[in-house]
Amino acid sequence: MRKHTFVLAAVLMMVLSGRGDGVAMDESGCLTCHRYPGLVGPETPEGFKVFHIDEKRYLQSPHGKTDCRKCHTGIEKLPHVGDTAVTCTNGCHLAEKDKKLIAEFDLKTLHAKEKSYVTRLSDGSTCRECHHLYPHRSSELARSFINMHISFMTCETCHINREKFEPLHYDWTDSETADFEGEPFGARFNPNLGPEANSTHFISRISVFSIKGKKKKSLVNTRDAKKAREFLAEEKKLNESEKEERLGYFHRDIHKAKISVTCNECHSKNTILDFKQLGFSEKKAKDLVYLDIKGLVTKYKVFYFPHMFRQ
Repeated sequence: MRKHTFVLAAVLMMVLSGRGDGVAMDESGCLTCHRYPGLVGPETPEGFKVFHIDEKRYLQSPHGKTDCRKCHTGIEKLPHVGDTAVTCTNGCHLAEKDKKLIAEFDLKTLHAKEKSYVTRLSDGSTCRECHHLYPHRSSELARSFINMHISFMTCETCHINREKFEPLHYDWTDSETADFEGEPFGARFNPNLGPEANSTHFISRISVFSIKGKKKKSLVNTRDAKKAREFLAEEKKLNESEKEERLGYFHRDIHKAKISVTCNECHSKNTILDFKQLGFSEKKAKDLVYLDIKGLVTKYKVFYFPHMFRQ
């Protein structure tokens, strides 16, 4: 417990002391995680949940000078799934007229203008025929961060069976079409090719390629998309053995139900991705290698917020 508190306190101290771009108003350090566009939870009966909070737009909102945990009073630890209920009368909105307004207000819409996420990605991928745009759900702590990566890399970049296709090469995809809610984000240009001037829907993602001689071949599976649609149409008529056989075919080149690349294989000094070669500046490449948030996801299962940051 003490170790968890110390590590989180250290991260929050870096945030509060000015590391990052102007998060001083974020007294509880919530934007350490929530500042990332595309931070999306798994699909629910109502859709999926977006956890991104754009700092600039939040600071310009009516609640921009209010510490997050003054309203989200039930949050004591990470992950805080189910603990995000809002209390509007914790020192604010105490007048009877305010209480009436709050009772009639849909609190789920409070941060609606501060969120950015991809709503549609047209990449022709076979994966997309069966899997949701934000498919990861197993780890409560890491799933939103993993889902965030769909805006920056293809499924096969992490899931490809690396032993089957060695040697591998990581590079940018050609332009793809994406629709955004909120501000567009991610690699809206391929750094090695220059900016795309004509479309706000352009997106490039890091992908994986096999190398044979001097030829580079994309390992993104687009060839089985039609068969995947046929499988979905016939799925209810198939017995379990037939389903397993068909699914085995679609997953023949990947590690099913697990990732073959972990956080530390990209965000570390021994990264499999050459960020400079991919076109990132030296500063950005260093930031990606030493990404602070990585430790929160990879080292611990639960974090408790230190009391030293409370009002």
